[in-house]
Amino acid sequence: MRTPRVTAVAALLAAAAFTLTACGGEPAAKTPAVTQLTGQSEPGRATVLDRPFDKPELVLTDTTGKPWNLREQTKGKPTLIYFGYTNCPDVCPLTMSNIAVAKKALPKADQDNLRVVFVTTDPERDTPESLGAWLKAQDPSFVGLTGDFPTIQAAARKLGIGIDPAKKEADGKVVSMHGAQVIAFSPKTDEGYVLYGEGTTVDDYTKDLPKIAKGENP
Repeated sequence: MRTPRVTAVAALLAAAAFTLTACGGEPAAKTPAVTQLTGQSEPGRATVLDRPFDKPELVLTDTTGKPWNLREQTKGKPTLIYFGYTNCPDVCPLTMSNIAVAKKALPKADQDNLRVVFVTTDPERDTPESLGAWLKAQDPSFVGLTGDFPTIQAAARKLGIGIDPAKKEADGKVVSMHGAQVIAFSPKTDEGYVLYGEGTTVDDYTKDLPKIAKGENP
């Protein structure tokens, strides 16, 4: 896969150029509230960041109801992080399904070592129980995290991902607006060094995960 690189300056500018995703609907307007990654990132292609993201200090509740420390639990492990919600009708389940399918193509040892973390953007509805049931249908090894919204939003911002509080639309549907990027963290540095956009396919992840598992550039 030919990989566009983002310069150190562009990496700092990167996250606000991404639109928030309204799952099941039209993309929302761009939000200026996040650090931005400019147009260097193309849907369906990995962007290797010249200035990686630090892994946020984040302690939330996992699907068993226990505290889960992101830094401690993923230290030295290849890790994919995605912010979304279980009531999303399209983007979120497709993203997790694509990763789940691609993960199965890895050697068993790499599958066991990979951490896939799904952080809800709709914590009022995504309880540990409901989040666990939803992720079990994708891959039982996936980690689901929920907690208070401000904590989740702050962690997402540190990764250049914008999320808005869930709100009820005129038709009664509850929509959670969120950036649809997946961030890959290296097992060598524990830094988020690769970004995937909403259009990333199963084939894209299947090609890249063997290198992500080793902390190499895809």
